[in-house]
Amino acid sequence: MSNQLNKLRQFTTVVADTGDFQSMQEHHPTDATTNPSLILKAIQKEIYRPLLTKTIQDNPGASTMETLDLLLIKFGTEILDIVPGRVSTEVDARLSFDTDATIQRARHLIGLYEKAGVSRDRILIKIASTWEGINAARVLQKEGIKCNMTLLFSMAQAVACADAGVQLISPFVGRIYDWYKKSAGSNWVEADNAGLNDPGVQSVTRIFNYFKKFDIKTEIMGASFRNAGQITALAGCDLLTISPELLATLATSTEDIQPALNAQAASQMDISPIAINESSFRFMLNEDAMGTEKLAEGIRAFVADAIKLDQIIEQARQNA
Repeated sequence: MSNQLNKLRQFTTVVADTGDFQSMQEHHPTDATTNPSLILKAIQKEIYRPLLTKTIQDNPGASTMETLDLLLIKFGTEILDIVPGRVSTEVDARLSFDTDATIQRARHLIGLYEKAGVSRDRILIKIASTWEGINAARVLQKEGIKCNMTLLFSMAQAVACADAGVQLISPFVGRIYDWYKKSAGSNWVEADNAGLNDPGVQSVTRIFNYFKKFDIKTEIMGASFRNAGQITALAGCDLLTISPELLATLATSTEDIQPALNAQAASQMDISPIAINESSFRFMLNEDAMGTEKLAEGIRAFVADAIKLDQIIEQARQNA
């Protein structure tokens, strides 16, 4: 009998959300995504420490920052030996409000991949969905550098990314759910906010319907899931990036899945277009307390993990 994971593949491209590339081999995802937190988690496992050691040994004159980028590429190339599709590699979150620096860092990462023999067609550069990050992606896309816009929580961010012509957006389901659950406090009723009623699911559904209504080519990849129900409620989304733990949950369930999102149905919906520029983007995001807070919180968390990675790399360099 087919399991839920295989059933999901009929409607949606399955992506692994992890830096632990050995865990990918069991579930055969098409693509994979990483971020600073996932790489930090992986590099602290003994099995992956030799990657850091070898990166330092092969590049003795590299700075901590340069070593970090080389380590990201090392993880990426290892992942691409497993998945048939693309890997997402993230620009340092400390550059989230610097358009020019983001562009330069993205070009550098692509250059490192190409030096390693990897075509840019297999790479998505992840960038935080700030106004500055979106403007960087606009430039990069024109250069053939495909971008995955992360830390996306609002329609304002999604529409701005579409206007910039980015390859892919990653709206965060679980973190939206977290915000509404925390905000509701003791009034939260889990059963009333599950499945199609989940606020994170509803956010991605609105973005999906808007993009399909206006035939926007930017891919939509739901991300940051807290439970399997959020995933099955978004069956039919272009892509879903899923942790190893939830991939395993889906692989052991035989419950049925039917597509919840439908591009053809969305194309017939009565949806008004949204005009976006810098002022309207900033105002719309400011009016969205959840989007504003989760974007800022997400950047802070990624920066904190990037700093921890720096510290681990620096210690390893000193001990080399």
